[in-house]
Amino acid sequence: MNIIPLLLFTLLIAITINIILKRFHIPTIIGYIFTGLIIKYLFGLHHLQNKTLFHIAEFGIVFLMFTIGLEFSIRHLWSMKKEVFLNGFLQVFITGNIIGAICHEILHMDLKSSIIIGFALSLSSTAIVLKILNENREINKAYGRKALGILLFQDIAVIPILLMISIFTNQDTNISTLILNTVLGALSVFGILFIVGKYFINKFLSWVVLTDSTEIFISSILLIVIGSSFISYYFGFSYSLGAFLAGMMIAESKFKYQIEADLIPFRDLLLGIFFITVGMQIDLEIAKENIGWILIVLTSVMLIKALVIFAILSIQDIKRTAFKTALSLMQIGEFALAIFALARSHFLIDGKVNQILILSVVFSMIISPFVLNHVKKIAGIFIKEKIENEEAIPSGYHNHMIICGYSPLGQKIAAKLKSLDIKYLIIEYDIELVKIGKEKKEPIYFGNAAQKSILEAANIKEAIATIVAIENSEHLRLVCEAISSVSGFVNTVVKVKDLKEKRLLEDLHINHIVVESEKMAEILTNEALICKI
Repeated sequence: MNIIPLLLFTLLIAITINIILKRFHIPTIIGYIFTGLIIKYLFGLHHLQNKTLFHIAEFGIVFLMFTIGLEFSIRHLWSMKKEVFLNGFLQVFITGNIIGAICHEILHMDLKSSIIIGFALSLSSTAIVLKILNENREINKAYGRKALGILLFQDIAVIPILLMISIFTNQDTNISTLILNTVLGALSVFGILFIVGKYFINKFLSWVVLTDSTEIFISSILLIVIGSSFISYYFGFSYSLGAFLAGMMIAESKFKYQIEADLIPFRDLLLGIFFITVGMQIDLEIAKENIGWILIVLTSVMLIKALVIFAILSIQDIKRTAFKTALSLMQIGEFALAIFALARSHFLIDGKVNQILILSVVFSMIISPFVLNHVKKIAGIFIKEKIENEEAIPSGYHNHMIICGYSPLGQKIAAKLKSLDIKYLIIEYDIELVKIGKEKKEPIYFGNAAQKSILEAANIKEAIATIVAIENSEHLRLVCEAISSVSGFVNTVVKVKDLKEKRLLEDLHINHIVVESEKMAEILTNEALICKI
């Protein structure tokens, strides 16, 4: 088959579908999956076995994991050890055993097949969850961190699952030898990437930057990502694990932000190819014949995973956070597809069961973006947003600053005031942000700053100033109205996005309204003039 018409039609279909879907705020992931399904039947690719294409597609996840690694230094990952090693282990172990037991005891499947299927279905989709959490800027929220931690452990858990397939099918190999080789391989990967990252990568990138060539810089980043992925793969681990570790090594370097900006086009393009290959695995005939079984597997697995994750996290955390994490991770992941393919090639799973499982995975991945984009609304239906053991604002605050909102801007303001040794308190209505503030030992209190009673409890009349750092336009107006109604003489500073937001507040007693777009234009112009001088 001529590859050029295939590429042209793939691009045309993907662009057309996604333009239509975007009008209805449907994620591009769905468009790519349907593109794969359409070109499969349009070009008669019913027996697609192009391993090269699937390897290229896998690198979409590799670049995604690298950019995630850039956000998590080794120190940051260590601070998440509970999320990764405790929550992640419990989720995989409990879910895998429950589903495996159902396959063996209820469906009367072979024990080895049941174990492989159970643990494969316990995995969630790294590609979908992290992509949408990044796009929605939810990755640093409480439930986003917990989801990331569990996903990282699941990525590691792929190795022992693949090891089980080798143990079940290779009777001649000593089990202890396999386990020993895996442990030694893990130590080698961590050791090599740590040494290279600490002693060579920063120096190497400094030399590259001196060339003043964007082309060489991007080529160097590709070398680092692909090289670290190959090292991980060489020792028997996934490509994406090596990429994540490489990202962590660069996380604290001065090149981090430039690397992120340059890699996004590669990452998104390759992720698109990955989801197209997912769509190619949908067999409509088998789906039609076994729709009942597919729906049973799909709903049962997603329900079991959600209940297990919720049960594990609700013991340690606020139930709303646990529920949102459970909703985020209840789908079945892309690594399950690779495990099923390997298990099928070793005759651990028969053809019909394999197709039912593949279609269940694909359909769960189609459903997942809709759930992730509405996770707050769904959680709000079942669990209302509230704080457990709500802490009242203590009396005695005077000559202090009040920060309304603990958004990224609010967090930076708090850090600045702390460095200047100025007394302050924070009022925040998002329980997840309150929890993050509590973890940082901030004087943060749960409450709606749009309520006069909360402002009075914060002793707003005795405050030096009140800084409003709220992103939501409607809530911003309500908070400013409450401040004005408490006292017209409160020194208030408000950040707005543009002139439209500023006009919404002009009738209120606000001392200082800082327009973000104007201030940024002024700063950029001044910097440009300084550079010219």
